[in-house]
Amino acid sequence: MKILLATYWTIPHLGGVWNYMQQLKKSLEEHGHEVDLMGYGEENTIVHILNKGERVEKKKLLNFLQAKMPPSLYPDLYKNKLVEYSEFQRYIFELGAAYFNLDQYDLIHTQDVISTACINRVRPKHTPLVATLHGSVAYEIRHQLTSIHKSPTSYMAREYYDELERIGATSSDISIVANHWLESVLTEEFDVPKNQLRVIHYGFDTEAFIKNKLKKTLIERPKNKKVIVYIGRLVETKGVQYLIQALSKLKAVRQDWICWIVGDGEMKKELQLLAKSSKLENDVYFLGSQEDIPSILSKSDTFCLTFTYRKSTTILNRSTIICKTSHCK
Repeated sequence: MKILLATYWTIPHLGGVWNYMQQLKKSLEEHGHEVDLMGYGEENTIVHILNKGERVEKKKLLNFLQAKMPPSLYPDLYKNKLVEYSEFQRYIFELGAAYFNLDQYDLIHTQDVISTACINRVRPKHTPLVATLHGSVAYEIRHQLTSIHKSPTSYMAREYYDELERIGATSSDISIVANHWLESVLTEEFDVPKNQLRVIHYGFDTEAFIKNKLKKTLIERPKNKKVIVYIGRLVETKGVQYLIQALSKLKAVRQDWICWIVGDGEMKKELQLLAKSSKLENDVYFLGSQEDIPSILSKSDTFCLTFTYRKSTTILNRSTIICKTSHCK
């Protein structure tokens, strides 16, 4: 089979979706299938088939769309900047997908609600469309509407993305989610029929993990301290800022630890300043992106998973989960 894996996000990029796409491509090819990867690329300036080098310039498509959809004809589109930006980005992605000739694929597998909604509009009727939804885009937007996208017309953006969540989750022949939490969110808040969804938990290549665990790393743990490690993107929704706040309180109680923060992202400098202002510059170490994650984990005592969870416009739960190993006291 010839299969297209597509995402609305930029590829390659930091984060779990890109890792998932790479691993899925590798596994499908091992089973004899031909796999292409589609998404935005090069700082969001192109739509491309990454592994083939095929591309469409975003600017050319944007100029065309803006000429066809001026404010005089579509005034509501321009009332909220986020809605305006999102609509044009969706149409650009959609036109890019059509340009790449979707007739050549036996199966299309999208990785988010936006790419699913777009590709469903231009896919051949005979081509099956499967979606794997790795999270709730509408939930993330709701949080951003209280911070970076806050405006008098924020309600329009919320309504827009809530509807896009529902459309995207129901546009595929089947939608896969990795946990029952997201299944509940989609069915209870966005009216997605339960029979549309399948819960399939993420797989894990244990053989490759164990093999990589044995590789040497230049990072060494101190002999006299416990090691706490966070691994992930350094962005607001991951909640690393709350980890640093918690570590500041921990230091007042005990000092027999250090924390490794592994990953990169737009909040790195802000988090470094937060650590410094919390007097943790000798306790929290930002290691950047690393390839030897299994080896780093093997040298740590505690893995910390942080997140920011938003259930509504008025409730924001901020949680930190710490999973302790048997030798961490």
